[in-house]
Amino acid sequence: MKKISRRSFLTATGVLAAAGALTACGGGGSTGGGTKPASSTAAPAVSYDVTEPITITWWHALESQYDALVAEVVDEFNKSQDMVTVEAQYIGAYKDVNEALVAAHAAGTGLPGVVVANTDYVASYGESGLYENLDPYIAGTGYDVEDFSAGLLLSSQYKGKQVALPFLHSTQIIYYNKTMADSMGITVPTKIDEFEKMLEKVATEKKVYGTVVPGWDQWYFETLFLNEGVDIITADNTCDLNGDIAKGVTTMIKKWCDEGWAYFAQGTDASAMMRQNFYDQKAFSVMHTSSLYNTYVDKCPDFEVGMAWYPAATTGDKYSEVGGCVLGIPSKNDQATKNAAWVFLQFLCGKTVNMKWAEGTGYLPTRLSVLETEEGVEFLKKKPAFQCIFDNLNLINPRIQHGSWSELATTWKNYMVAMIVSGEDIAKQSDMMVEEIDEILAD
Repeated sequence: MKKISRRSFLTATGVLAAAGALTACGGGGSTGGGTKPASSTAAPAVSYDVTEPITITWWHALESQYDALVAEVVDEFNKSQDMVTVEAQYIGAYKDVNEALVAAHAAGTGLPGVVVANTDYVASYGESGLYENLDPYIAGTGYDVEDFSAGLLLSSQYKGKQVALPFLHSTQIIYYNKTMADSMGITVPTKIDEFEKMLEKVATEKKVYGTVVPGWDQWYFETLFLNEGVDIITADNTCDLNGDIAKGVTTMIKKWCDEGWAYFAQGTDASAMMRQNFYDQKAFSVMHTSSLYNTYVDKCPDFEVGMAWYPAATTGDKYSEVGGCVLGIPSKNDQATKNAAWVFLQFLCGKTVNMKWAEGTGYLPTRLSVLETEEGVEFLKKKPAFQCIFDNLNLINPRIQHGSWSELATTWKNYMVAMIVSGEDIAKQSDMMVEEIDEILAD
């Protein structure tokens, strides 16, 4: 799928309401009670009210360090009303949740009321009908979705249908040693060419890596290509990673590593080693996920941790991509369970609870209005480094959604290691890579 165009992305907020209204007319594929239809050929109206007490489960992927927060939020919801009781269940990592959900969906039994999913799964769940279309629920209950950041809301859609809601989201960010930066009179540049000069300066004067590029997950370097205008998957379902612009970005990253200004983190324990190098002040900065802000701060008591947006490309673009997860309702549940799930879903994604997640986990706020609330102001007082994310919240793009994306990404990562770490010829390897990826896309 081609990356969302800059023009359409910037106008997305204005068209989301219209799109929601259109898709809401299509129904959600479920039936239930309601008033008698005006025409004998019309589908019966669906009521989204919870009319009897019911208990539902919430499958999540929040690890043990978040147990207290999960319990607090669920308890708060259960005490807020007397019709829906929620039981939270930790299933494992996103892939474990996916496997359990697909199995339960196939069996048609044992499904949770609400379930988490990595943003990568939205397209497949939307295509297969595993997730309920939420547009009728949004229209039927008057739920305000326009308060979500446009990019995050689009990341929860499939072909214009709102099949999920934004939950815990992150984006790519640069963590840097602000104490070191201040001592050197450095401000992390906003342009890629100036950023390269900063890497050289820090590496030369401090004898440390200027930055670290995570090579174990293409998500971290992917934006550097997208912002330069590279169509990783073009409109005609081919790959453009061997074009002149793409080869230029690869050459730029290789130059950083060849000069000793950075290194390409890959192999066993690459993430842990990268973080430790930053903690030990052997690296001035690292490219990583914003969701780990709390961890970085806790592990670096001897210096102040800053966050900076990825530098803008030579084209001027400085977009990023969404990470994290969404929440959805399994479509095979009965309507009573879906109605209860919808009530809980609204609570989990509400403005007040949204700030609890942001404060307690390091994930970013998903609601635009929270930036102007007392809670948002207090949040920035506690975590001023998040200002760069607040300032760019509407520049976060949806992830590329394609059935072959996982295999494509693995192939790309392997070739990047060959070109940047092993020193293989970039032009030759890029052509070989694209030939292989085009075959993957064709399948």
